[in-house]
Order: sequence, then structure tokens, then C-alpha cells
Amino acid sequence: MHSLIAHASLFDQLLLLECRRSEQTNDRFLLMLVDVGGSGLAPDALNAVALEIAAATRETDFTGWYRPSHTIGVVLTALNDADPSVVERALSDRIRGALATAFGSLIDPLDLRITFHIYPEHGGSGSGRPGWLPDHVFHRHSEARTQAQAAGNLLKRALDILGSSTALVALSPLFVSIAIAIKLTSPGPVLFKQTRIGRLGRPFTFLKFRSMHVDSDSSIHQQYVERLIRREIGDTGRGYKMNDDPRITPLGRWLRTTSLDELPQFLNVLRGEMSLVGPRPPIPYETENYAAWHRLRILEAKPGITGAWQVDGRSRTTFDEMVRMDLAYIRHRSLWLDLKILLRTPLAVFRGDGAF
Repeated sequence: MHSLIAHASLFDQLLLLECRRSEQTNDRFLLMLVDVGGSGLAPDALNAVALEIAAATRETDFTGWYRPSHTIGVVLTALNDADPSVVERALSDRIRGALATAFGSLIDPLDLRITFHIYPEHGGSGSGRPGWLPDHVFHRHSEARTQAQAAGNLLKRALDILGSSTALVALSPLFVSIAIAIKLTSPGPVLFKQTRIGRLGRPFTFLKFRSMHVDSDSSIHQQYVERLIRREIGDTGRGYKMNDDPRITPLGRWLRTTSLDELPQFLNVLRGEMSLVGPRPPIPYETENYAAWHRLRILEAKPGITGAWQVDGRSRTTFDEMVRMDLAYIRHRSLWLDLKILLRTPLAVFRGDGAF
């Protein structure tokens, strides 16, 4: 029988470690949460409930307080090839039965709210929303860090508003010129609108100057990205973007090489969907092919117009290297780092290294 119930801070650390282990090994695990907050039991009785729940699980699992005196958590490791739904039903029945036997009329097991959460989370296909859907129960540390950086986030937002509004005004003649050129060289709208995934998996409408023919088949790029993430494309000179994309117009190829197609994203920044500096915003079908550790790049930071990858890597890097650059930026981000990246961006655009 388990004799130790982890207190909330320790359980949170153990859960985070299990998430990181899962990201490295790709092994799934289940988190069971038992809500006992409405039981009306005294603290000693609640601890006895936690011990009884722990006794009904395996010795390789660990139990603790997900929320002190309110929610008991159990991490069930090493699922292997087991069907999670079968495990959930069997364990839920076992827990309710054990509590009914141990506590009788003191607690009604049928009134307990037992939920299960699998990590890594599933993709968003079939869920009614595009892309990967993060489960907040696994990412409380990310939310806590975001709250701790509230002052820095306000300064970053102020920089975003100032920078994007200034750019929209100063570059308005260029906007008009590019719009006219697009209209004169190919039929279709001036702006290209696409669903992208922002912070915490939230979808938003991403804006670019249209560089492709209208009604181009996205499956070409989707297949390319899937192969890239699976490391089936090993040429680092190709990188994330396709340099032989048949969907691109002649003007569009120049817009992409000069990064002028990115200018409408200042509107995304002004609306608060993006930041001047941050990770590149992924396409939904990209996130559905992510490994668990890839998903960390869209948890804590808004996507950006420019970032570490854009100034140091662009299409010269592999996909995994791009993700590592984004994660390093997220760990060390500051207003000063943002300013350094912004100052380096014009030179990177001028050189055009890795842009096509």
C-alpha cells in the first residue's frame, strides 16, 4: 500500500518531470483527477481518501494533491499499448468500489467527479477546432510563468502596439504599391488569409500579401511539412520552406525572397494575435504532426513576425533546430532580447539568406 501522498508543490514538480520524460520517449501516460472538494470531509479524512485511492493503483504510479484539499491526482505511467478508454473505465470502477468499501456512508463514490487526461495530448482533427489542443491541466507551470512575467508582457505589448502602428503608417505607400502589383500580375485577392495556431493552441486568421496562384493545392506543402517533421527530408538547405513550390507566382517569389509578403502581419500584431518577436506561427496540419516537445514552442509565447529562427536560421536549418531556437528564445525572452532581434531583422531580410 502507498504510504506517501505528495503535497501539491511536489506533485506539480513530479507531473512536470513526467511530461518532460514523455516528450523525450514518446510514451503516453494518464493523469487521473478525483475531485473531493465537495465531499465535506475533514482534512484527515480527505488524506485517508487519498491513501485509499493510492492503494487502488499500481506501485509504479504516484499520487498527490493536484489542488490542496480539493483534487487528488494520480499519474499512471507505462501505458504501453493499452487502450486508454479501457484503463479509464476499469480504474474508475475500482476507485469507486474501494472508496465505497472503506468509507461506507461517509462518502458517496457516485458523487465524485473523476476525469482522465492523456499526455501527450491528441491533435485537433475531428475536434471541431484546427490544430493541436493543449490540455491546461498539464501546463499550469506555463500559466504561472506567464503571470509572473506580467510586467514584462505589458512592456512587450506596448512595444508591439507602437512598432506595428508606426510600421503600418510609415509603410502605407509600399502597401499600396505591392497591392497594385499583385492585382496587375495575377487574378485574385491582394491578401492571403490562412488559419494559423497562436499561443496556447488558439487559432487566428493570419495575413500575408498573396504570393501564390488562387486556389492552389495546399496538399503539396502539407505533405512536404509532414516529411520534414518526420526527418524524411535531410537537406538543411531546403528547411521549412519549399524552394521549388509550383504554386508561387513570379511576383510572389520576389515578395517571399524580400520578406515583403509578411508586411500585413503588422495588422495581426496590432490586433494582439501576434507579436513583433516570437516563434513562427504554425499551420494547423503542422501541429497535428508535432512531437510532444515541439508543442512547447506555442505554449507560452505569441507567434511573431520575426524571431531567432528568422535572423539566425531561416530555411538553412532543420525543423528540429528551428524548434530549439524558439524554445531558447522563450526561456530567455526579455524586452532587450526582442530589441536585439528587431535590430538584426533588416540585415537578415536584406541578405535574404534562406528566404524563398
